[in-house]
Amino acid sequence: MVTGAPVALRAELDPAHGGRWTSLSGGDREWLWHRPGTERDTVSPGDAFVDAGGLEECLPTVRGLPDHGDVWSHPWQRNPDGATITRPEFTLTRSVSEHSGAVVADYTLAADPGYRFVWAAHALLDLSPAARLDAPAGTTTRLYPEAAPLPAEPWPVDRPWLDGPWPSPAGLRLDRLGPDDGTALGAILTGCPTVHVHDGADRLTLHLDCDGQPRSTALWRNLRGWPQPGPYRSIGVEPMLGAVFDLAEAGPGDAAVVPASGQVTWRLTITAHRRGGTTP
Repeated sequence: MVTGAPVALRAELDPAHGGRWTSLSGGDREWLWHRPGTERDTVSPGDAFVDAGGLEECLPTVRGLPDHGDVWSHPWQRNPDGATITRPEFTLTRSVSEHSGAVVADYTLAADPGYRFVWAAHALLDLSPAARLDAPAGTTTRLYPEAAPLPAEPWPVDRPWLDGPWPSPAGLRLDRLGPDDGTALGAILTGCPTVHVHDGADRLTLHLDCDGQPRSTALWRNLRGWPQPGPYRSIGVEPMLGAVFDLAEAGPGDAAVVPASGQVTWRLTITAHRRGGTTP
């Protein structure tokens, strides 16, 4: 249950540079983390992914090829209702608005029936070491073998992920988002369309609506464990369609699939609350 007074959120977007979200703010707080000095604005299509923070639109995959998808490095075209990007296999339209303090992003993907894809709102959040991620206990969570060691056994070499119940799949406690311990890991909370991020008196809620498609939330918990050399801290909480990072690894039910209508529509709603009173 969400407690506290609502805090009105505002989003700023950059269609010219991959449709990137450059700000998500409210109550004198900026929620998006940024990594300065990356020259993100000079990226050209085909370049390697630049981890500059903010929120990147990842489609049709997150990992794999192309890395972080085929959207983040291309300019979008503004239109009266938002922005559109057209690639050889799909057209994606996004409209972001504010309703009663919530930021609402509506998406439409048009492609041939049967087209399979993964989409993620790759949001890197600016959070304190005391922050935590709240999701339904027992949610099946896919844990990926990054840099974090398992408590009792080595990573298996023949499996792309391990399944376990939230918040401690394979014995690793994932809901705590700090302090920095030199590890990095990726996980996907499958079938989980709503999560809450708690940080001090503030709470950020991310909710994904989409009929007939698999909805999940990805977690990238990098506590100065990646990259080597020069690790830094970055926390990704990423609503997604699908249940894998890499579309090439998707089994039955692991990817979104365009139906006979040729379109998939979905909505991302982001709200904030603060204990101790409202802040405009």
